[in-house]
Amino acid sequence: MLIRPAIPADALGVARVHVRAWQVGYRGLLPAAYLDGLRAEDRAARYTFGVASGPSTSVAVEGDAILGFATIKDDELCALHVDPDAWSRGVGRALIAQARADLVARGVRRAWLWLLAGNARGQRFYERDGWITIGETRSDVVWGAPVDEVRYLRELP
Repeated sequence: MLIRPAIPADALGVARVHVRAWQVGYRGLLPAAYLDGLRAEDRAARYTFGVASGPSTSVAVEGDAILGFATIKDDELCALHVDPDAWSRGVGRALIAQARADLVARGVRRAWLWLLAGNARGQRFYERDGWITIGETRSDVVWGAPVDEVRYLRELP
Protein backbone atom coordinates (compact mmCIF):
# COMPACT_ATOMS: atom_id res chain seq x y z
CA MET A 1 0.00 0.00 0.00
CA LEU A 2 1.24 3.46 -0.94
CA ILE A 3 0.07 6.78 0.52
CA ARG A 4 0.44 9.68 -1.94
CA PRO A 5 -1.15 13.04 -2.76
CA ALA A 6 -4.38 12.81 -4.75
CA ILE A 7 -4.28 13.96 -8.36
CA PRO A 8 -7.21 14.99 -10.60
CA ALA A 9 -7.30 11.54 -12.23
CA ASP A 10 -8.12 10.04 -8.79
CA ALA A 11 -11.46 11.82 -8.52
CA LEU A 12 -13.75 8.96 -9.54
CA GLY A 13 -11.84 6.38 -7.48
CA VAL A 14 -11.95 8.61 -4.41
CA ALA A 15 -15.64 9.26 -4.99
CA ARG A 16 -16.36 5.53 -5.19
CA VAL A 17 -14.64 5.04 -1.82
CA HIS A 18 -16.45 8.05 -0.37
CA VAL A 19 -19.89 6.83 -1.46
CA ARG A 20 -19.33 3.19 -0.45
CA ALA A 21 -17.96 4.21 2.94
CA TRP A 22 -21.04 6.35 3.57
CA GLN A 23 -23.44 3.68 2.31
CA VAL A 24 -21.99 1.00 4.59
CA GLY A 25 -20.69 3.03 7.53
CA TYR A 26 -23.64 5.37 7.92
CA ARG A 27 -26.38 2.78 7.39
CA GLY A 28 -28.80 3.25 10.27
CA LEU A 29 -27.48 6.76 10.94
CA LEU A 30 -28.79 8.37 7.74
CA PRO A 31 -31.94 7.44 5.77
CA ALA A 32 -31.48 4.33 3.62
CA ALA A 33 -33.13 5.95 0.59
CA TYR A 34 -30.69 8.84 0.80
CA LEU A 35 -27.65 6.53 1.06
CA ASP A 36 -28.88 4.30 -1.76
CA GLY A 37 -29.24 7.35 -4.01
CA LEU A 38 -25.63 8.52 -3.66
CA ARG A 39 -23.64 8.34 -6.89
CA ALA A 40 -19.87 8.46 -7.20
CA GLU A 41 -20.11 10.36 -10.50
CA ASP A 42 -21.94 13.21 -8.77
CA ARG A 43 -19.38 13.41 -5.99
CA ALA A 44 -16.32 13.17 -8.27
CA ALA A 45 -17.27 16.39 -10.04
CA ARG A 46 -16.82 18.32 -6.77
CA TYR A 47 -13.21 17.39 -6.03
CA THR A 48 -10.39 19.84 -6.71
CA PHE A 49 -7.27 17.73 -6.26
CA GLY A 50 -3.98 19.45 -6.98
CA VAL A 51 -5.22 23.00 -6.35
CA ALA A 52 -2.74 24.74 -4.06
CA SER A 53 -5.28 26.95 -2.30
CA GLY A 54 -7.81 24.23 -1.48
CA PRO A 55 -7.93 21.25 0.82
CA SER A 56 -5.15 18.67 0.61
CA THR A 57 -6.09 15.02 0.01
CA SER A 58 -3.91 11.93 0.37
CA VAL A 59 -4.94 8.58 -1.05
CA ALA A 60 -4.04 5.04 -0.07
CA VAL A 61 -3.49 2.97 -3.20
CA GLU A 62 -2.76 -0.65 -3.90
CA GLY A 63 -1.91 -1.21 -7.54
CA ASP A 64 -4.51 0.84 -9.42
CA ALA A 65 -7.11 0.65 -6.64
CA ILE A 66 -7.81 3.53 -4.28
CA LEU A 67 -8.46 2.01 -0.85
CA GLY A 68 -9.11 5.22 1.07
CA PHE A 69 -8.40 8.90 1.42
CA ALA A 70 -7.90 11.65 3.99
CA THR A 71 -8.51 15.35 3.42
CA ILE A 72 -7.16 18.20 5.54
CA LYS A 73 -7.64 21.95 5.38
CA ASP A 74 -6.13 24.53 7.71
CA ASP A 75 -6.19 22.84 11.15
CA GLU A 76 -8.96 20.36 10.40
CA LEU A 77 -9.22 16.76 9.30
CA CYS A 78 -12.15 17.23 6.93
CA ALA A 79 -12.62 13.62 5.85
CA LEU A 80 -11.13 10.17 6.24
CA HIS A 81 -12.84 7.27 4.51
CA VAL A 82 -11.76 3.75 3.64
CA ASP A 83 -13.51 1.39 1.25
CA PRO A 84 -15.47 -1.10 3.39
CA ASP A 85 -13.69 -4.01 1.64
CA ALA A 86 -10.41 -2.64 3.07
CA TRP A 87 -11.60 -2.02 6.64
CA SER A 88 -9.42 -3.44 9.42
CA ARG A 89 -6.36 -3.69 7.14
CA GLY A 90 -4.46 -0.68 8.50
CA VAL A 91 -5.49 1.68 5.71
CA GLY A 92 -7.19 4.13 8.06
CA ARG A 93 -4.24 4.10 10.46
CA ALA A 94 -1.83 4.85 7.60
CA LEU A 95 -4.03 7.68 6.33
CA ILE A 96 -4.51 9.29 9.74
CA ALA A 97 -0.76 9.14 10.36
CA GLN A 98 -0.16 10.89 7.03
CA ALA A 99 -2.82 13.49 7.77
CA ARG A 100 -1.26 14.21 11.18
CA ALA A 101 2.21 14.51 9.62
CA ASP A 102 0.86 16.89 6.95
CA LEU A 103 -0.84 19.04 9.61
CA VAL A 104 2.36 19.19 11.68
CA ALA A 105 4.36 20.13 8.56
CA ARG A 106 1.99 23.09 8.16
CA GLY A 107 2.68 24.20 11.72
CA VAL A 108 -0.60 22.96 13.20
CA ARG A 109 -0.33 21.99 16.87
CA ARG A 110 -4.01 21.40 17.60
CA ALA A 111 -6.22 19.67 15.03
CA TRP A 112 -10.00 19.30 14.85
CA LEU A 113 -12.51 17.04 13.19
CA TRP A 114 -16.28 16.62 13.13
CA LEU A 115 -17.68 13.08 13.48
CA LEU A 116 -21.21 12.00 12.60
CA ALA A 117 -23.07 11.52 15.89
CA GLY A 118 -23.68 7.84 16.57
CA ASN A 119 -20.76 6.67 14.42
CA ALA A 120 -19.38 4.21 16.99
CA ARG A 121 -16.81 2.71 14.60
CA GLY A 122 -15.41 6.15 13.81
CA GLN A 123 -15.43 7.12 17.48
CA ARG A 124 -13.37 4.05 18.43
CA PHE A 125 -10.94 4.69 15.56
CA TYR A 126 -10.28 8.33 16.42
CA GLU A 127 -10.09 7.78 20.17
CA ARG A 128 -7.48 5.03 19.64
CA ASP A 129 -5.49 7.62 17.67
CA GLY A 130 -5.57 10.10 20.55
CA TRP A 131 -8.50 12.32 19.55
CA ILE A 132 -10.85 13.40 22.33
CA THR A 133 -14.35 14.76 22.18
CA ILE A 134 -14.69 18.22 23.63
CA GLY A 135 -18.46 18.16 24.06
CA GLU A 136 -19.17 20.54 21.20
CA THR A 137 -21.91 19.50 18.78
CA ARG A 138 -23.46 21.00 15.68
CA SER A 139 -26.15 20.35 13.13
CA ASP A 140 -25.00 20.69 9.55
CA VAL A 141 -25.95 19.73 6.02
CA VAL A 142 -23.45 17.47 4.27
CA TRP A 143 -24.08 16.31 0.68
CA GLY A 144 -27.61 17.59 1.11
CA ALA A 145 -28.29 15.47 4.22
CA PRO A 146 -28.95 17.02 7.62
CA VAL A 147 -26.47 15.57 10.12
CA ASP A 148 -25.61 15.98 13.77
CA GLU A 149 -21.89 15.98 14.50
CA VAL A 150 -19.55 15.85 17.48
CA ARG A 151 -16.26 17.76 17.51
CA TYR A 152 -12.96 16.06 18.34
CA LEU A 153 -9.57 17.56 19.18
CA ARG A 154 -6.06 16.16 18.98
CA GLU A 155 -2.91 17.84 20.21
CA LEU A 156 -0.04 17.37 17.76
CA PRO A 157 3.68 17.26 18.59
